[in-house]
Amino acid sequence: MYKFIIEYVFSNLKLMKKKEFNYAVDNNANPSSNYEKEREVLLKEIINLKLPNHQISTLSISRTEITNILYYDKIYKKILDKPGVIMEFGVQYGGALSTLIKLRGIYEPYNYTRDIIGFDTFEGFTNKLSSDEKKLKWKKGDYGVVKNFEKILEKFLNLEESNSPLNWMKKFKLIKGDASKTIEKFFKDYPHTVIGMAIFDMDVYYPTKKVLEIIKPRLFKGSVLVFDELNHKSFPGETLAVMESIGLNNLRFNSFHGHNGGCWAIVE
Repeated sequence: MYKFIIEYVFSNLKLMKKKEFNYAVDNNANPSSNYEKEREVLLKEIINLKLPNHQISTLSISRTEITNILYYDKIYKKILDKPGVIMEFGVQYGGALSTLIKLRGIYEPYNYTRDIIGFDTFEGFTNKLSSDEKKLKWKKGDYGVVKNFEKILEKFLNLEESNSPLNWMKKFKLIKGDASKTIEKFFKDYPHTVIGMAIFDMDVYYPTKKVLEIIKPRLFKGSVLVFDELNHKSFPGETLAVMESIGLNNLRFNSFHGHNGGCWAIVE
């Protein structure tokens, strides 16, 4: 399945270029480095060698990808003695959701109330962009994914759940659409919902602020809020949304060494 996902994405690279998805942000990467290009070439080579999937994943995983796993591992431990679901707003290709499902299988394999729910348009940004975001050249469709990828992601996450206890119970959901709208319907459909962790990776102002305002009654003292672009000059909207909906001085933020931009706070 891992091999299939990689081949699926590679086969859609031309489509991605045609649609001109914009993923460009300022970073500290060495502009002369060919690391990603060389890694892509080597990854294709080892796939062609038909190595076992676990050997491919272990060999090809990068330092930054391991950092992300350690980051979510640290955060996941903050909710182990707390109730509630995990919600991620801004799923894209589902790396965080897949990691969270694995961590749930490790730390609390029999907690069938710990649903993990991902919200995303799967078509990139909507046209609700602030003037600051437009000045930064963000536009509708940026951060989109290849067509119908959410269907592949659904299969992949089902596979992950099948490898854990209580695998006959589906404990994740993918909700397609504008999260600032679909979250209200979700709460109507599942009125019992309490939020143990909410992850914000929508990058832009409007949906981040709207969702924060809507979920506030579902948070408790001890809920964990995770932000992916706080204090990031390419995504000022996330900081502004937190300032206006909750207030920066009402939260005690924590960061993880080696993970730029990401941080979390426990509601007090």
